[in-house]
Amino acid sequence: MEFGLFPFLSEDARRKLEALPELYRTWNAQINVVSRKDLDNLWERHVAHSLVLGHVLPLKPGLRVADIGTGGGFPGIPLAIAFPDVEWVLVDSIAKKIKVVQAVSEALGLTNVRPVWGRMETVKGPFDLAVTRAVAPSADLKRWMKGHWSSKPNTALYALKGGDLSEELRGIRHKIHPLPQWLPGEFYETKVIVELPA
Repeated sequence: MEFGLFPFLSEDARRKLEALPELYRTWNAQINVVSRKDLDNLWERHVAHSLVLGHVLPLKPGLRVADIGTGGGFPGIPLAIAFPDVEWVLVDSIAKKIKVVQAVSEALGLTNVRPVWGRMETVKGPFDLAVTRAVAPSADLKRWMKGHWSSKPNTALYALKGGDLSEELRGIRHKIHPLPQWLPGEFYETKVIVELPA
């Protein structure tokens, strides 16, 4: 695990991140939340890919962040490990995925994770920021967050995406952060963080 790519990680965070592959291997055998191929590349395809958000999120202690469509807990769990003084609300409409999020959070003693089974539109706000990973088009994400934002400055949604987004982002105010500036390797070449101001 190349922790040097993420200078914001504490020793405690590194220890917890090192425990993730084994935890996901155990849970994946019962409830399939990560593909077999991805399980062998958990650091590159899930953990590092989640942590890269830490380079751009304007995080401060006490903020409340929604993870829309968290699946098995990405990007929310790695970010909750990295930023323990921020509250992370991990939302997914599939109950068994939220069960895995709950179990992994408990195994690591993460007190700043709140797993929620449901659709983002129905989750009680407000939120200061939101994160998501390849869940839905930007216009849908913005619609789901409508009325969920806090009155704090810099509220925005940060979506991990890849490929050609010119059509999807037409007419939507946004900023692009290409991942290769932080993460080397072929897997990240066409991947970006799309920042969508609230």
